[in-house]
Amino acid sequence: MLTDNFDRKAMLEDWAYEYIVPAFRSYNLKVELLEFTTNEFINNPNSDNFTLLKMRYIEAYLGWQKVSMFDIGKAEEIGLRNYTNIYPTDTTAIKNNITSQDYNLELPSNFDTQGFPALDFLLYGIASTESEIIDILSTPPYQLYLGDLVTRLFDLTQEATYDWELTYAGSFINNDGSSGTASVDKLVNDFLFYYERYLRAGKIGLPAGVFSGNAIAQSVEAPYSGIYSKGLFLTAFEAVHHFFEGRSFDGLGKFMSLKDYLNHISMENNSDDIATKIIEQWTQVSLAAAELDNNLKDQVINDNMAMLSVYDELQKAVVVMKVDMMQALNIQIDYVDADGD
Repeated sequence: MLTDNFDRKAMLEDWAYEYIVPAFRSYNLKVELLEFTTNEFINNPNSDNFTLLKMRYIEAYLGWQKVSMFDIGKAEEIGLRNYTNIYPTDTTAIKNNITSQDYNLELPSNFDTQGFPALDFLLYGIASTESEIIDILSTPPYQLYLGDLVTRLFDLTQEATYDWELTYAGSFINNDGSSGTASVDKLVNDFLFYYERYLRAGKIGLPAGVFSGNAIAQSVEAPYSGIYSKGLFLTAFEAVHHFFEGRSFDGLGKFMSLKDYLNHISMENNSDDIATKIIEQWTQVSLAAAELDNNLKDQVINDNMAMLSVYDELQKAVVVMKVDMMQALNIQIDYVDADGD
């Protein structure tokens, strides 16, 4: 039987205060700037303000990639991920919402009419030229919807961030007595689920046609702005890597991590070095991803084999994580993934 006297509670403290809370604070600030810039554009819709708005949009979207894996606590309770980044966005429903001005963004039926994917459409996809987009966004119905989208995004982000800062971090660390075992089990499952469902499948596998048999280029993340889709994937992948390896969300700090935990188990039990296997496989992911076009929509259309190659490398890590890692940590998988892997 494997032994495990690792200090899980100390690891939970590091997870909370060295990564998760600072990452949410940074993201919250970016969304706050996005809201401020959106209001500036609505009040004065010119080219300079539009350029700044698009810059704040992608800064916030990249910031989201660093916290999306933490669907726990208030974020899970309020459905933060579903209201923030469900794609492909439903452009027909968005237009209907704008035309009717009769919509409730709190309803699950509007998951795919808001968040960053909806902003991607409004800022890049409603017309073919920037001047036309600015003209359309200058009309009252579009101004109202744009403002409502960003305000809701900010309100949800602030709620999740403040909960981590003021309440949830303490209960997260102390969950299940001194060991914190329940929180470790919960977050490791969420981490693995995020990697499998949203990083591997959502960002790469689904648009590449892995599960449907047919490539769906429009299903990539941020298809209207186009050039950001690879960067969003790489940022999310880097965030997963940093959290696993114990590097802070900005890559500068160091904290107790899943890698440390797995290394401890390996040394205590003279067992396989699972952490190194995972990290080495992620190196192969990085090499395959380096071949992708910055615009993943174009990549799917022009050379989908490169997307399939990235998916295959991501999938190889799933096997090690889902079987070897979870067995070593003595954690039961608490979700069912129905995509056939």
